[in-house]
Amino acid sequence: MRERRFIESFNAAVEGFVYVLRTERNMRVHFLATLFFLLLGIYLDFTAMQMIALGIIITLVLTAEMVNSAVELIVDMVKVEFHPMARIIKDVSAGAVLLAAINAVVAGYILFSKKIPFNIQTEMARIRQTPWHLTFISLILVFGASIIGKLIFHKGTPLRGGMPSGHAAVAFAIWAIISFMTNNTIVIMLTFVMAFLIARHRVKDAVHTVREVIAGAILGILLTTLIFQVFR
Repeated sequence: MRERRFIESFNAAVEGFVYVLRTERNMRVHFLATLFFLLLGIYLDFTAMQMIALGIIITLVLTAEMVNSAVELIVDMVKVEFHPMARIIKDVSAGAVLLAAINAVVAGYILFSKKIPFNIQTEMARIRQTPWHLTFISLILVFGASIIGKLIFHKGTPLRGGMPSGHAAVAFAIWAIISFMTNNTIVIMLTFVMAFLIARHRVKDAVHTVREVIAGAILGILLTTLIFQVFR
């Protein structure tokens, strides 16, 4: 029962995140910027501490935007008619987002200014020599693409149904990554079986349709293949 409540709470939190993505244009802009700067940080070979700092900065902006949206919904629900105090509350919550965004710009400049300008050929060679870069880039793109797909089709969340299946996309992306990184046939086959079982489980539990699972698998495989073909 406790595990079930944890899963339900986690799913509810994800649904809240996706709701803000669907309804708030600024949140969608922040989300796309998040994907871009995470990928850029990996591309520029950020250190662990730099990636942690970047993650904290991004989290502050996204959290501030979500809190701002929640405050606006509460104010609209409590105060239907116009009230000067309601406007002030909304302005204050929007100001919090502005401060977080300014902090992100300043901190981002400090982080990226030391890496740019850079030699593209040198950086490309570095990525080719470090498979973990390609792994993270592939997984971030697949995860982001699955969320964007659900936003486009206006159905489901990353954990509860919708087109495409996020679980299938990530599972088959991992299979494709392992296929590119090893020549061990047994490992490749076992990874494929695990990905297939994950996809089958989503269909069996009626979370996804067969079409959604197939779409997720194709998305994961194609994006991962594209990344590895371009950078290797």
